[in-house]
Amino acid sequence: MSMIINGDTKIAALLKANPDALEAIIGISPGFKKLRNPVLRKILAARTSIAMASKIGGCSISDFLHTLQPLGFEIEDGPISVTNEKNAAPAFFDALKKEDIIELDVRPVIASGKDPLSLIIKQTKSILPGQTLKIINSFEPAPLIAMLEKKGFLAYADVLGEDLVETYFHKPKTAEQNPAEEESPLPEASSPQRWDEIQQKFAGKTKTIDVRAMEMPRPMLTILEELERLPADQALFVYHKRIPVFLLPELKEKQFDYRIKEIAEGEVHLMIFKP
Repeated sequence: MSMIINGDTKIAALLKANPDALEAIIGISPGFKKLRNPVLRKILAARTSIAMASKIGGCSISDFLHTLQPLGFEIEDGPISVTNEKNAAPAFFDALKKEDIIELDVRPVIASGKDPLSLIIKQTKSILPGQTLKIINSFEPAPLIAMLEKKGFLAYADVLGEDLVETYFHKPKTAEQNPAEEESPLPEASSPQRWDEIQQKFAGKTKTIDVRAMEMPRPMLTILEELERLPADQALFVYHKRIPVFLLPELKEKQFDYRIKEIAEGEVHLMIFKP
């Protein structure tokens, strides 16, 4: 049975229905080449509709739909159906007031080779109920969204272009400020003693990678790619230059355990494995 598609159809649904759609989509615009990366594909495809992808790729929704038609997809009858992106956004986004938005552009920080996480977390602590933190970035910060949603923020990523994403973190007026609830990125399980236990357990059964020279978000994507291929009885040993706080919620979601050992400033070791 063929799949009926319209502007609201998610890219992930297209790829699930027909894997050949991947190359067809990449052929529409050079901006879609990043979908060849399996980890980026998982992160982006589930959240991106044909309408959003068309906007990013600089093509019309109609061109996108008709490119897929030869693969067996059926275009929905009548006018091209697509929910307006703004109307599809959460209610808080439509009600935002300029004076309640605190803007933070982290692109210069990333371009300098630094991790903007501490800057972002510091800024979120100053956000009052009813205010919104707007992060300007070159990609959708999916792990950050997951992290701050758990802390009570409402999140929405507005993809404006291939390298421009504005992500809004809104603190509801009903939320209470409680800086003490900020979670430590280093759980008890990362104590040196437990590190030694895990290192002994996986002696001779460890894959090692070094992501210290990579620019964001490549370290996290590389780690996730390696974990996709990691045998269940092995551990992934990672040389990193910082504690990858963005990565930790992803590991938990994918049911991986980990140990972290800080060696010195700019040198952190990680051991990632299945419990």
